[in-house]
Amino acid sequence: MAEGLTNWAGNVTYSAKELQRPDSVGALRSLVARSGRVRVLGSGHSFNLIADPGSGGVLLSLTALPPSVEVDTAARTVRVAGGVRYAELARAVHAQGLALPNMASLPHISVAGSVATGTHGSGNTNGSLASPVREVELVLADGSALTVGRDDPRFDGTVTSLGALGVVTALTLDLEPAFEVAQHVFGRLPFAGLDFGKVSASAYSVSLFTDWRQSGFVHAWVKRRTDAPWDGFPWAEPAAEAMHPVPGMPAVNCTQQFGVPGPWHERLPHFRPEFTPSSGSEIQSEYLLPRPYAVDALEALDRIRDVMAPVLQICEVRTVAADRQWLSPAYGRDTVAFHFTWVDDAAAVLPVVRRMEEALAPFDARPHWGKVFSVAAPVLRERYPRLAEFAALAAELDPAGTFRNAFVDEVLG
Repeated sequence: MAEGLTNWAGNVTYSAKELQRPDSVGALRSLVARSGRVRVLGSGHSFNLIADPGSGGVLLSLTALPPSVEVDTAARTVRVAGGVRYAELARAVHAQGLALPNMASLPHISVAGSVATGTHGSGNTNGSLASPVREVELVLADGSALTVGRDDPRFDGTVTSLGALGVVTALTLDLEPAFEVAQHVFGRLPFAGLDFGKVSASAYSVSLFTDWRQSGFVHAWVKRRTDAPWDGFPWAEPAAEAMHPVPGMPAVNCTQQFGVPGPWHERLPHFRPEFTPSSGSEIQSEYLLPRPYAVDALEALDRIRDVMAPVLQICEVRTVAADRQWLSPAYGRDTVAFHFTWVDDAAAVLPVVRRMEEALAPFDARPHWGKVFSVAAPVLRERYPRLAEFAALAAELDPAGTFRNAFVDEVLG
């Protein structure tokens, strides 16, 4: 039964009456073939109704499928089952002397769900988590299997797919040799005179945090590869104590700081997999816009910080490299991402989200598909230029709309 089931943060209660956990791909294919409406739950880290199939549909969890992680050391690839989370994938890959090029701040999230919603990590030259994907394995509405690789013209529409094409049973990703990372946290960084380009390019991954209670960043998390030269971070002083991104939360939940080198998968995320990430009681929004607008967008948000601050826990600013996935928020452009962790009070937060979207509208801001936003569907179609092509692909692969729901219907029209 799915009655009363919520997402990870508890701000969404799914309306589906049925939750299914097939324990084999064969059982999954049979289930999908006899179902009228299906949505895949993933790890529940979305903050809107993207995963909700509606009251008459089936909510599908892949957690009972075999959690296979098959590393090909010669080809430097990994085939990972759809229900596996990044923490498990990273450990298996690292054990073979290999690495993913990047990770999100939370290693708790599922690989397939993260890729499907355009989730990302940080770094001027690091693409979204979908960028290393080279092959997608799907179960379609009739229960048949389809594998789409990079040589297929549909590939770039299949990777970041909002779950609207089928059930992703496995992904194959490119890997690289394992590397070490040292994480440094620095203190206050004023907006005045900020050279955002130099700051964001100063290390492999840079995350800047502000609570918008004053003008400027309250701290910067700088993750440098130990095999690359580093000129330091001259714009701010090192933090005197271990930090958590959300004020008041325990730093023990976070990955090692103070420049202590360690494996890539133990430094690139902000949070340790064995602890609760972020604050837990929260609503999240995120908007991604062309990187040249970074300073202008910061100034626009600074003008309304008195509106945002009362309902904000923390805001994180990161960069993402351009990619080719049609529905990726970083499609076709080097990107700056503004991520907001709000208090868990939808009535208070939603008016602020709308006001913030107005402030970011001149900068062609694309919302993250798994977060809370109010951008109207016609505007989404302007900001995601391949959305019409994706709608045609969804109609081709799922003509009966088995994998659609109210969220997807609104987006695709």
